[in-house]
Amino acid sequence: MKTLIVLHCLVTFRQFLALILYVLGIVVSETSATSSFAGGGGASASGISRSGDGGGGSSGNAADFGHNTFRNSMERTTGFASSGDGDPSLNNGNNHTDKPLLNPTVYQIGGVLSNNKSISSFNDTIAQLNSNTKYVANGTRLIASPILMDPNPIRTAIDVCKHLIMKQIYAVIVSHSALGELSSAAVSYTSGFYHIPVIGISSRDSAFSDKNIHVSFLRTVPPYSHQADVWVEILKHFHYEKVIFIHSSDTDGRSVLGRFQTNAQNLEDDIEIKIELVIELEPGADNYARKLEELKNAQARVYLLYASLKDAKAIFQAAASHNLTESGHVWIVTEQLLGSRDIPQGALGIKLLNAENEKAHINDCLRVLAAALKEMSSEQHIAEAPSNCNELATMWVTGKTLFEYIKRQELLDGETGKVVFDESGDRINAEYHVMNVHFKGNITAIGKYLYSSIKKEMDLSIDDSKILWPGGSLVKPAGFMIPTHLRVLTIEEVPFVFVRRVDDSTDCIGDEEPCPHYNTTDSVAPIVMNCCRGYCIDLLRQLKIKMNFTASLALSPDGQFGSCITKNGTAGKKEWTGLIAELVNEKAEMIVAPLTITPERAQVIEFSKPFKYQGITILVKTERKDLKFGSFLQPFRGSLWILVMVSVHIVALALYLLDRFSPFGRYRLANMDGTEEDALNLSSAIWFAWGVLLNSGIGEGTPRSFAARVLGIVWAGFAMIIVASYTANLAAFLVLDRPKTILSGIHDNRLRNPAINFNYSTVKGSAVEMYFRRQVELSNMYRVMERMNYDTAQAAIDAVKKGSLGAFIWDSSRLQYEAAQDCDLMTSGELFGRSGYAIGLQKGSPWANEVTLAILEFHESGFMEKLDDKWIINPHRDPTQPPKTCKIDQKVPTTLGLENMHDAFYLIAGGIVGGLVLILIEVFYKKHQLKRQRQLEIARHAADKWRHTVQQRKLERSLEAQRRFKENGPPPFWTPGLECRQRSPIAAKSNTIFV
Repeated sequence: MKTLIVLHCLVTFRQFLALILYVLGIVVSETSATSSFAGGGGASASGISRSGDGGGGSSGNAADFGHNTFRNSMERTTGFASSGDGDPSLNNGNNHTDKPLLNPTVYQIGGVLSNNKSISSFNDTIAQLNSNTKYVANGTRLIASPILMDPNPIRTAIDVCKHLIMKQIYAVIVSHSALGELSSAAVSYTSGFYHIPVIGISSRDSAFSDKNIHVSFLRTVPPYSHQADVWVEILKHFHYEKVIFIHSSDTDGRSVLGRFQTNAQNLEDDIEIKIELVIELEPGADNYARKLEELKNAQARVYLLYASLKDAKAIFQAAASHNLTESGHVWIVTEQLLGSRDIPQGALGIKLLNAENEKAHINDCLRVLAAALKEMSSEQHIAEAPSNCNELATMWVTGKTLFEYIKRQELLDGETGKVVFDESGDRINAEYHVMNVHFKGNITAIGKYLYSSIKKEMDLSIDDSKILWPGGSLVKPAGFMIPTHLRVLTIEEVPFVFVRRVDDSTDCIGDEEPCPHYNTTDSVAPIVMNCCRGYCIDLLRQLKIKMNFTASLALSPDGQFGSCITKNGTAGKKEWTGLIAELVNEKAEMIVAPLTITPERAQVIEFSKPFKYQGITILVKTERKDLKFGSFLQPFRGSLWILVMVSVHIVALALYLLDRFSPFGRYRLANMDGTEEDALNLSSAIWFAWGVLLNSGIGEGTPRSFAARVLGIVWAGFAMIIVASYTANLAAFLVLDRPKTILSGIHDNRLRNPAINFNYSTVKGSAVEMYFRRQVELSNMYRVMERMNYDTAQAAIDAVKKGSLGAFIWDSSRLQYEAAQDCDLMTSGELFGRSGYAIGLQKGSPWANEVTLAILEFHESGFMEKLDDKWIINPHRDPTQPPKTCKIDQKVPTTLGLENMHDAFYLIAGGIVGGLVLILIEVFYKKHQLKRQRQLEIARHAADKWRHTVQQRKLERSLEAQRRFKENGPPPFWTPGLECRQRSPIAAKSNTIFV
């Protein structure tokens, strides 16, 4: 807790420390002015509690002499002094000149250790390394400069500055004092100002992993958070897949939780460990009973606990009050809690090997440091280390480079095992013992977590026979509790789930079940109550009876089955949606819906055996031929009909001309009985040509000449061919007429190479969409569908009915149901992407096997076939009525009906109407002709009467003239015969007028 306070107030502490170091720097400068080569001697005068044993003084003198010699040589070689970091151009870490590197031959190694025994081990290890050319090159020496750790962090910082940095140390080895928790942090802060590497041998707080604070800190012990690695392996060993994580609300507790979650997510595909519940405990509380109360309703019975030792008693007592430490429960705790007197019997824990063996850690860290210095000396230029604490603005670049060299070292034969560091400088591949609490608190080792040189990885081995589980049981607990009330989700999908909205759940009748819809996107939105029935509801009802559980049913929150997508603001992290997300997030225990089994979904949820097998097909709207007026003309094209019409009249004209100019047909021929027969005229020829074409009897007007009759025979043959061809094609268009299938299947060119005027789609977030996304050969189709997919299947089906969607690709069960209900719809092509509908459960659900067995039993008993017949094959059918069928399913020629032959009746009606119109025209024409004839008769009669009157008058005048002639005699100048000559023109004129 004190460490956390210091970390939280880091800025203030650093400012305070800087002030102390500045003041101390002035003192150190004055001291070094009087004894330039006696820095180590001055330190030794302060006693072993500050500078170690007597060897420390001689080491200090040698170090000062070596550094001054190195400084003088650098000044002579380069022409300028090399104080502090020296020339920055020499400290870039990439000196590749051909000149030999002028690096120090003596390296001061500091140590801040917790006891004199550790100091002695430190000096001895340095001496051993100096004689080992594997770690220290010839001509190079390591000088030990250890001091004893002060419990006061301020005095520790001052000691580091006064007794270590003044000697120009290149690295510091620090232990962790039980009396002063902040002293290790003070060493790290002080050395971190100058990037002097610090290697801890016992500090395990997670705060030291933060390189923003402890910039140059490494350690040969793992942080407490690395215990999560062993926990994951223990859970894998016992096949526990669901746990409850309990931790203290501090830095270490959150670090353990974070590392555990990361490791659990990075397991192999066939293994998955989920955290059902996370309980965060406030350190220092008196009672945790209320916090742990919610564990009673959890399904998991495996508890991972990280807390401090002083909180262990309150935590375990609260757990015992809820009977959470009895048989059937599993407790896995950190090594700190193994020392608690109240730890429950049967608890499992881990313990770091050599955790308290400072001698072994000192040996390993010095070997790593020596190897790093040797490697760096051969490759890089090493500048002088900082020599006093008043150079606050100076950064030692060589220290940063040395930190990287130390971090990449690998010690395979260390006394504490394999020593390797991660990117944060923390020890990895640390070795542990797996412990078990037996009777009376006795703790026994039951396994090991060691590095395997054969497998090249950490390996866990546990002797299960030695384990005593909570409650004194020797049998491994199941690790979970099977609930008897399940949260079940479904989705509206005809005919599997029909949804009817109601005001209250009591309004559900018959075979309906209440199924509210919860709006998860709007917390203030009211709950929408619905009643559900259908295939899946009947299946759920039967499962509840068979498996003896209760359930609360609800609809999918977002109306989708579920797909894996990348949401905005999640840094590329993929998340599930729809029904699958509810199972993954443990908001439901079961999905009873037409849920397709896919590889992606099977990775995150558990599937039962399929309750229905199906595939994917294509729904289209039928394109029936329009039976409009003139459909009887369809056997021939328009151009052929025109040619036939023209041919009739051309042949008629030819017949007329042949018969008209033939010697045997031109004149009226006298028959033996004295009657006469007219020659063939043009109207009779046309009538003859039409009669032959239409196969009607010819009563009159036949050709008389031989040439015309030959042409008539040829025309009759032509008419026979035309009529036979028309009859055959008419049968194809009417008798065998079927709806036209616009698609041949999934390989149709209109799907693979879509045109602008043809569109198709499926449902967003569905298994069909994932199928197309998976198949490489269907990638082009997926890109086309992706931008026009519908939210629900019903919306897409309605679009197909309206004609706005050309084809809908979906599960065969639903589409076959829709095609059976609407004869304007049909499915195209063969099934593809065959799969099955199954019940979804949480990963590792205890109900998985029971649900599978129940489904298999339903198949064997015929229950599933009954559901198929009730909801898919013959839905909503009156048993007394025959099932509804569509003609698209028939494989025999259809019987002709009025819809097929109505055009012929229209033709007859047209003929009758045409005849009536013509007879009216004839009647009106005949009346007009008779009226004209009467007018002509009247005119003729008037003319005849006028002529008779004129002639009568002329006759009377002539008689009167003759009478006067007789009476009076001839007039003078009368010439005989003149009368006749005068009358002749009149008579001729009269004849001309009245002929």
